Amino acid sequence: MEYRMQLTSQQRAVLDGAEGEVKAKVMRTLVEFGEIFGAEKMVPVTHAEGHLVTSFGIGLLKPLFRTMDEMIAAGLKAEGGFTVDPRPLDYDNVRCNALLKLVFNKFMYSAQQRYEKQLEAMGLRNEDAFSCTCYLKETGNIPQKGDVLSWAESSAVVYANSVLGARCNRNSGMLDLFGSVVGCVPYFGLLTDEGRKAKWKVYVRTTAKPEAQVLGSAIGMKVMEDVPYVYGLDKWLGSEIDDGTEAYLKDFGAATASNGAVGLYHIDNLTPEAKELGEKLIREDAATYIVDDEELERVYKSYPNMWKQGARAKLAFIGCPHLTYGQLVGWTEDILATLRRSGRKKVRVRTVLCASPAVVKKFRHDNAPQYAEIYACGVRLTSICPLMYTNNPLTKSTPIATNSNKLRTYSAARYYKDAEILKIISGEA
Repeated sequence: MEYRMQLTSQQRAVLDGAEGEVKAKVMRTLVEFGEIFGAEKMVPVTHAEGHLVTSFGIGLLKPLFRTMDEMIAAGLKAEGGFTVDPRPLDYDNVRCNALLKLVFNKFMYSAQQRYEKQLEAMGLRNEDAFSCTCYLKETGNIPQKGDVLSWAESSAVVYANSVLGARCNRNSGMLDLFGSVVGCVPYFGLLTDEGRKAKWKVYVRTTAKPEAQVLGSAIGMKVMEDVPYVYGLDKWLGSEIDDGTEAYLKDFGAATASNGAVGLYHIDNLTPEAKELGEKLIREDAATYIVDDEELERVYKSYPNMWKQGARAKLAFIGCPHLTYGQLVGWTEDILATLRRSGRKKVRVRTVLCASPAVVKKFRHDNAPQYAEIYACGVRLTSICPLMYTNNPLTKSTPIATNSNKLRTYSAARYYKDAEILKIISGEA
């Protein structure tokens, strides 16, 4: 079959079966996918370590498991290795009743063990490589500016593109792995200079530092899949990216990606491409969006409440995407301080803090007394994906509070700002 795309001799050889029919099918899938979006060529993946979005062994995903088996039988793997999104379950720290556990084990995630063995065979880094925040230093899957990636997971892609200046499209599950297997991806969209130009100029004119999750939500719902260039946020974040700024932009970007479909944003005077190119990144026909206090409040009040009337929170998930180490320390300190102030020894609402395995291990090692104290108060640490836990009919009847706009968007959880969550946890609200 002839393709419009210009391929190198090595890429053409793989496509024609020189390295086996299975690898040829992988390459053919990527080429045909790229041609749908007008890609004229395939470009090398320069950051070898991939990141996969599909971390859950849902029994119904039989084509996924067959494809994995076929690649493994052919001796294929991601030579640079990969990280993957969080596991769905952790019964030790996120308890389930008997019925929910039955649903998870027998129906929803019945193929989890089988699938994790497939992931290992295909190049999974190690058993602790399960996190949506693979780009944090504790996990260490950190691309450099200009690197071309083969990743999926919307919040990881938008972070890599925006905060690190790497280049990656919002790939879907399996395409991320395919690109890592053949070492190249179709060149279109956010891989191109033109595709990285902003179609929106967003002016942040708030009187205080805006809540990252709400600001990201507002921008995501406005610009959808387009690239925004954001003015005024550097007033609150500064012009250098430190640990606190990383955490803010992680949550901000996840909200833009889930409440809209943003794969890249530029922050004036802060993110790497904006500091290098400034307004050269903005298209001449860019539209304008102004975000002030009133607009943020309007967006916040627009979130639906899917709880039964009069219901109170019974479970709180904090950390979607996974918390940074600094956020985990900060939430622990805030929860303990709030409990002391309210005169309570335990949280009123079952509370789960979610962070990567590496961050949880670091916290337990470096903050052993705090960990013991927070555990005694009824708070649990986990590395699961709270969305995978809540994405079933049985949890819809449980009033779940969260400070994650991503979790709110994809589940029946109710969004609260950080200060409100603390009051709910401590019983002050």
